[in-house]
Amino acid sequence: MSLTQDDVKKIAHLARLSINESDIPDYEKELSSIIGLVEQMNAVDTNDVAPMAHPLDMVQRLRDDVVSETDHHEQYQDIAPSVENGLYLVPQVIE
Repeated sequence: MSLTQDDVKKIAHLARLSINESDIPDYEKELSSIIGLVEQMNAVDTNDVAPMAHPLDMVQRLRDDVVSETDHHEQYQDIAPSVENGLYLVPQVIE
C-alpha cells in the first residue's frame, strides 16, 4: 500500500503533529515502507504457531510469600491527629 501526500497530512493532523510541506515526501516514503512491512508480516501463516508470553523458555524466580516487617499500625495511629474506627480522618477538600 502506498500513501499519498493527503494521507500523510491526515495522519499528521490526527496525531496532532506539525510537519513542514517540504518533509511530506520523506514521510510519505517512510510511512509507506512501514505499512508495506506490516502487510508482509500479515501475509505470514501463523496458524500453527503457539502464542507465548515471552520468547525465551524461562521461569521467573519467585521468593517465598512471608511477612518481613512488623505491624506498626497501632503506633502510627496513636500519633495521628484524628482517627476513627482504624481510619485516618482528614479535612474535607471537596464540597
